[in-house]
Amino acid sequence: MKLRIALASLLLATLPAVAQDACKSRGDLDTPFCDENGDLLADTPRDPKRVKDPDTLFFTNSPLDDPAVYNKLLQPYVDHLAQCTGKKVRYYDVYSAAASIEAMRSGRMHLGTMSSGDTAFAVNVAGAIPFGIRGDASGPQGYQLWMIVKKASPYQKLSDLKGKRIAHTSPSSNSGNLAPRSLFPAEGLVPDKDYTVVFSGKHENSIMGVASGDYDAAPIAHDLLVRMAERGVVKMDDFRIIWKSANFAPGGVSMAHDLAPALQEKIKSCSYAFRYPPEMQKGFQGADRWLPIDYKKDWEIVRKVAADSGLAFNKAAFEKEKARAEAAAAAKK
Repeated sequence: MKLRIALASLLLATLPAVAQDACKSRGDLDTPFCDENGDLLADTPRDPKRVKDPDTLFFTNSPLDDPAVYNKLLQPYVDHLAQCTGKKVRYYDVYSAAASIEAMRSGRMHLGTMSSGDTAFAVNVAGAIPFGIRGDASGPQGYQLWMIVKKASPYQKLSDLKGKRIAHTSPSSNSGNLAPRSLFPAEGLVPDKDYTVVFSGKHENSIMGVASGDYDAAPIAHDLLVRMAERGVVKMDDFRIIWKSANFAPGGVSMAHDLAPALQEKIKSCSYAFRYPPEMQKGFQGADRWLPIDYKKDWEIVRKVAADSGLAFNKAAFEKEKARAEAAAAAKK
């Protein structure tokens, strides 16, 4: 009996701590995360044992383009972060957006650039904290969704593409899938109904596929096409742009929510103080700095486009996208 009373007393003594640690609000965030201040982002863990202050920060680029090219382009920023934070910074290479989100969710990656749609996925299922967006002294840099066709093709407007084979990038991509599904129906063209959607994996593949004639058209992020043309990978004159959207916020740089608060603030201040050298400015269409992000406000249009197109940025949708990306990678081997 004494033992039962002692155990009951111990249980009662621990209940307040458990209740205090219980998450009161997480919104759309996955189960491990909590959002009690309503900013739509994961709070830093209350348990000190879950807070990380690693000697080495692992950084990855969004694999929308050639990873080797963009690792080299972003090397000055990586070097600056290492010098400014006093941490070692190493690249963690991945070959799909889903893999980068999974790496942050599992704690293998601490920092990374991601596209607009992938950022929203990373926030909800990996606890990512977006903190930097490309821009200059006049404000953030935007990008547009362009529908491109081969210049030699007969297609002049969206309705000419009915019955055709069109490359979308991946289910979670804003400009490569979600925005077309949200915006094209008002223009008289419904994806999967009026044309066949073929997932290419990334914008680079969509652009190259249109150039080679593998696809009749592709909705793409315009800045990626501009960069490929500037690198000489394709020629702008080989394409016709038959539709342009209004501006979207570009992808940004995010970090893990469970980094120590002092380290999070150091990473932010170091990033905002960094000025892109000329080669980086050329590679990012004149952007010369990282500007602060208000995810709740700046990503509102991205979340709305996803909701309009029927996609939820949740774990179930992410697992489906991860399985698709892994199957595509396996098929290439």
